[in-house]
Amino acid sequence: MKFEAGRILTAGLCLALGLSPLYSQTAAAPKPPAATKPPAPKASPATASPSSAAGKAAAAADKPLMAEDVFTNVKVLRGIPVNQFMETMGFFSASLGYNCTNCHGNAVAGNWERYADDIPVKNTSRRMVTMVNAINKAQFGGAQVITCYTCHRGGPTPKSIPSLLEQYSEASPEDPNDVERSSRASSAPSADDMLNRYLNAIGGEQKLATLTSFAGTGHYEGFDSYHGGVKFDIYAKASGEHSVNIHTQNGDQVTTYDAHNAWIMGPDKPVSVLQLVPGGDMDGVKLESALAFPAKLKQALTRMRTGFPTTTIDDKAVDVLEATAGASRVKLFFDKESGLLIRMVRFSKTVVGSVPVQVDYADYREVAGVKIPFQWNLTWTDGQSMFSLEDVKPNVAIDAAKFAKPVAPAKPAVAPAKITK
Repeated sequence: MKFEAGRILTAGLCLALGLSPLYSQTAAAPKPPAATKPPAPKASPATASPSSAAGKAAAAADKPLMAEDVFTNVKVLRGIPVNQFMETMGFFSASLGYNCTNCHGNAVAGNWERYADDIPVKNTSRRMVTMVNAINKAQFGGAQVITCYTCHRGGPTPKSIPSLLEQYSEASPEDPNDVERSSRASSAPSADDMLNRYLNAIGGEQKLATLTSFAGTGHYEGFDSYHGGVKFDIYAKASGEHSVNIHTQNGDQVTTYDAHNAWIMGPDKPVSVLQLVPGGDMDGVKLESALAFPAKLKQALTRMRTGFPTTTIDDKAVDVLEATAGASRVKLFFDKESGLLIRMVRFSKTVVGSVPVQVDYADYREVAGVKIPFQWNLTWTDGQSMFSLEDVKPNVAIDAAKFAKPVAPAKPAVAPAKITK
């Protein structure tokens, strides 16, 4: 399927860069033959090749890396952090159903340098970004009302003629993520009611106060594991620290948060260790940290709003709470029957539009008197990741090094194999 192919190839460079909403971007990919070493993750659309300035820029740990610090021949998307640049690539892929080679040509497969080539499709995308920005500035006061997705809707060519099939066919199921507040919908239950019911459902505030840390192990499946099961470790403390380490075939994919700063590290990428900047991914890491110890969830959310029409997820009626976490808009979906949180969606802003990042929670089990989800699935514009915990040890001492800036492994003497179709 063309749209899925776009997801596959876009995710590849995101993984290669170690850029991740929460933990990792994943998408469907063929599993490598058992007798061969898995190839390096594929590359992503609309990026350029790593520049010689990348090493110098990476040395300045406190200075956020901008797109032009890492890639060459960046013209329109300059002055934005590397992780937002990659989220923008995901937005293009989701909007047009495109993959790396659609934008950059077949020559980029396994060849970083060729991403800097100017080809007609890339130049068209630059003009389109400029055009959309001009429309929003002239007609909507600069607000992102019009985006690539407005016209393309997952196809490379916007349609100009109405579809009678779409007009007279049965409507597709409503996406619960799209539900918006309505003046005709009741504002009950209130935000406090939803959160209090959730806290009671997972054990109550007294029990939550006794859980100060946990360390867990389990299985992970995603693009970077070639959809085979690999091990992952998770460490968390009620004081805010949070760390996830996925042991992929190509090396460890690590996200760490020391309650102040967050970093992402992954194999085969031009930026060895990326420090996240405020907004987007950083908001997601902070929110996941708060959700690990929900007693502090109220402090992590601002501008909480209710009053949404009734909607369902997997045939379960849900209450919807919209809020702001950091600079990001989020929606929390609570099971009306159990009160448990079954989905969180946050909207990460990019220069071309907002990228939805969805986490679905399931299989709640009791750990030291507190129910925590033993399964969560992460979905965004480039695919899905699946995490399943197998063992969780509560209230354990955790070395502070688990939450520190990751140390990149030494580069192998032999370059990764080139990717061929």
